[in-house]
Amino acid sequence: MGSALVALLLLLTGIVAVHAADGGRLLPYLAKLQPSDLVPGADRFGAPAANAPTIPVYKGNVVVGHAYLTSDFVNTTGYSGRPIDVVVGLTPDGTVTGARLMDHHEPIVLIGIPPARINGFIDGYVGKNVLALATQSAASPPVDIVSGATVTVMVIGDSIIRSGKKVMTALGKTVAEAAPTVTKTIDLSKDAVEDWATLIGDGSVRRLTLTVGEVNAAFERTGKAEAIARAEPGNPDDTFIDLYAALVTIPTIGRSLLGDAEYEALTKRLKPGQQAVWVAGQGRYSFKGSGYVRGGIFDRVEMVQHEGSIRFRDKMHKRMGSTAAAGAPDFPEIGLFVLPEGTEFNPAEPWRLQLLVQRAIAALDKVFVTFDLGYQPPDKYLKIEKPAAPATNQPAAQSASHSAAIQAAGAEAAEDAAETPLWQRIWQNRQLDIAILSAAILLLTGIFFFQDQLTKRPALYERVRTAYLVFTLVWLGWYATAQLSVVNVLTFANALRTDFRWDYFMMDPLVFILWFSVAASLLFWGRGAFCGWLCPFGALQELASKAAKKIGIRQITVPFALHQRLWPIKYIIFLLLFGFSLQSLATAEKAAEIEPFKTAIILHFIRDWWFVAFAVALLAAGLVIERFFCRYLCPLGAALAIPGRLRMFDWLRRYKECGSPCQRCGNECPVQAIHPDGTINPNECIQCLHCQMLYHHDHKCPVMIQKRQKREKWQAAEAKAAAEKEAAKPAAARTAVATADPATGRLTLRPHGS
Repeated sequence: MGSALVALLLLLTGIVAVHAADGGRLLPYLAKLQPSDLVPGADRFGAPAANAPTIPVYKGNVVVGHAYLTSDFVNTTGYSGRPIDVVVGLTPDGTVTGARLMDHHEPIVLIGIPPARINGFIDGYVGKNVLALATQSAASPPVDIVSGATVTVMVIGDSIIRSGKKVMTALGKTVAEAAPTVTKTIDLSKDAVEDWATLIGDGSVRRLTLTVGEVNAAFERTGKAEAIARAEPGNPDDTFIDLYAALVTIPTIGRSLLGDAEYEALTKRLKPGQQAVWVAGQGRYSFKGSGYVRGGIFDRVEMVQHEGSIRFRDKMHKRMGSTAAAGAPDFPEIGLFVLPEGTEFNPAEPWRLQLLVQRAIAALDKVFVTFDLGYQPPDKYLKIEKPAAPATNQPAAQSASHSAAIQAAGAEAAEDAAETPLWQRIWQNRQLDIAILSAAILLLTGIFFFQDQLTKRPALYERVRTAYLVFTLVWLGWYATAQLSVVNVLTFANALRTDFRWDYFMMDPLVFILWFSVAASLLFWGRGAFCGWLCPFGALQELASKAAKKIGIRQITVPFALHQRLWPIKYIIFLLLFGFSLQSLATAEKAAEIEPFKTAIILHFIRDWWFVAFAVALLAAGLVIERFFCRYLCPLGAALAIPGRLRMFDWLRRYKECGSPCQRCGNECPVQAIHPDGTINPNECIQCLHCQMLYHHDHKCPVMIQKRQKREKWQAAEAKAAAEKEAAKPAAARTAVATADPATGRLTLRPHGS
């Protein structure tokens, strides 16, 4: 008992030292966790490491891992501008054994994305080796990204990998693996063609067959009642999936399965060292799924070799119609996957194809089980060489020094390669989206600069505006989830007061580009460029209102006196949110849920019922009062209106008769931004250009109607005079008769006598 107390005191003393050294960030988190939460089977935390802010984790007297905080080693700042703290358990060889999200201020996770989905993403790193992951150059993490929380999860994934690598370096664990006793390589000289029975028989093609009963039993072992209750229907002996895989860069296997022409085309396509895998399947479960259609990722299969995993993407995939080997089944699904260039994969070593079987238990929640299809290249395709014996006269110290120098150089080179900022990798991975958004912004700029030419053509104006709103809602909002929020404003203001860094705000390229364009447009057109054209929820409201008018839903006109007393509400809401952010940004982010953007745009209405009910209620109000939320409640609109007062130009043209006596523009303004005296309130204007269409319309605007009537009257008089002059000529001298078109007033000369 006494010795245990002494040990406990020593442990507490050690942990307090860490607490003092690292500002107390790791200690409070470890107090909330059990050692087994980070390293399965562990029973206690040890004394802190002397060379890094880590704590060893013990099972009995054996060190089975190390615990550390990601933000102690790398920048983990997320979308909120605040660190995302994840405590990670790491084995001595660099394998992640456990990870827990302990603290964050990410708005999409605070209210929006269920924490379970973020934790599920983090759990996806368990079993993966950080040193192997650090060598991969993919811009996306090796775990499925959580839709709607892209920036947050990419920061988390990147921080786990980079911090784990630094922990291994700090602990001196980056020692190169011992040289293998033998070297195995693919024998490229063996390229005979075999039939299907031979390929299956000698292991050239490996097979995994699962029945309905086996899959249901696997879900029962998870212990999750919701998944068990949704058992796969059918006879337990029915085939769930019959899966086959082979490495087709082995010449015999490639020629046999693909055929000579397809194999030759593949070898020409492959870069030196690149490999390709053939996968085929049949049964009720598709190994491809549909995730690659939506996001380009095959989310049901991945390759695993040692501790590294390789995810398949659509650009790596080629659909195959049939198998060339004689006697092969007619598979409904065949795919050829080329591994990315630079992937660490040894074709002569064993690997496995991991099949992920998922079962939905709620709108956003799924339970997963995995099955492995193991693959070992048959020895008959391998060349096995023994390494030369090392020189015996080389001093051990010299050899060790040389080895250490090589390791240090390699580690430094790898560190330089891995330290490309995450935001740059994200931008590189979204070049197409960036190009599309940039083109859309350039188009909108052209619309504004040449607004007169557009609004003089009412039909064209209406088509262009409707098409742009559809693009904003469908592509910018629902597909790219680039919906700006007042949370962005609060986060930016908070960063200015604390630790401002541009890379915080460049994690999401589309949001950054939008904010940059909005900032520029505020100087020219106020807040209207965003609110009227680039806000997905605003587009949703306007399109819904257009549909409501077409089906005859009666519109409510808010008396202007009441309207004036209602629109300041959004400014009050913004000021309250800003005040909350000065005290607690997390509180302000939660209060910012008055914006339905998260529910309607980012999460596609898949959320708790009260959030959905609130968003639907606002949209319903917008069916009878156009853009109800924009007019009276939107704090983002209020935030943009304040600096929008500094705009340098007034692009909207008016007549002196506007408002006195004509009220047409004011009556038709979709947000009642035009006062009864005819002036436009720039704080409320959304730059929809409807008033400019009326400004040029010679059948709606009284000023233009008068001008048209005068023009027609003058043209009619000219035509009459020309006709009289022609009539006064002798009949033989008449050449034409002049008439005026009553609709256009244009003078027309027609041949005499026609």
